[in-house]
Amino acid sequence: MKYETLLTEIINSVQIIKMNRPEKLNAWIPLMGQEMTEVIDRANENDDIVAIVLSGEGKGFCAGADIDGFFKKKSDGEEVENGNVMNNWVNLIRQSKPIVAAINGAAVGVGLTKILPMDFLIASEEAKLSMKFSKMGLVPELASSHFLATRVGFGNASEIMLSGRTLLAPEAKKLGLIDRVTKREELLSIAIEYAKSMGDNPQISLKHIKNLLTINGNETDLELIQKREQAALKECYETEEHKEAISSFIEKREPDFKAARSMKK
Repeated sequence: MKYETLLTEIINSVQIIKMNRPEKLNAWIPLMGQEMTEVIDRANENDDIVAIVLSGEGKGFCAGADIDGFFKKKSDGEEVENGNVMNNWVNLIRQSKPIVAAINGAAVGVGLTKILPMDFLIASEEAKLSMKFSKMGLVPELASSHFLATRVGFGNASEIMLSGRTLLAPEAKKLGLIDRVTKREELLSIAIEYAKSMGDNPQISLKHIKNLLTINGNETDLELIQKREQAALKECYETEEHKEAISSFIEKREPDFKAARSMKK
């Protein structure tokens, strides 16, 4: 299927999504948000896809929201078609198959906030990251005030958000904002490797692990944390994927989780 703002392909069972407005450094517009949501939904429903990688075409990853196509209209009080398309973005990402961001260039504003809920962030050595909302008289969105503080700590999150300064990839890695830095020419292949290494595991486990990380991340009630884990374990014990993991171990062979999943249908 063709999209106006995206390039898509499947490599080694991994859905690749590239934002495709290179002349604008892949600046975000509502149509892009709508199309990304559609591709991710399709990937999550496709048994042949185990994980997702998001990157950008050209020099930029995503240079924030398009000033003319979004901010100017909003500030003038104009109605922006599909302007609220990202309202369910965080839930979508946290309930999705494993998703890795391959940050090939500038990730600014929503270009950064939309990837913070993802499972692993890899950046090229040339990548630049910024939460420039304060410089625009705005505040960050997509639960980024939670996810950024979780990644880098309260003090660093405060400084990054309040200053609106730009971080180069090595500093972002040192602070924990991103998880790995690599050469630009290796970025996509490494991102695919990470995505597939997660996605090849039983989908039931991945689903529950992502949910547990989401709801237990700031939970202080240890008994409640354990109750949630035990409830997830109980469900996992009953799945064909878990049974296949045991059988393949005993039989000394590679597991076939895809075939195991099909048995429940």
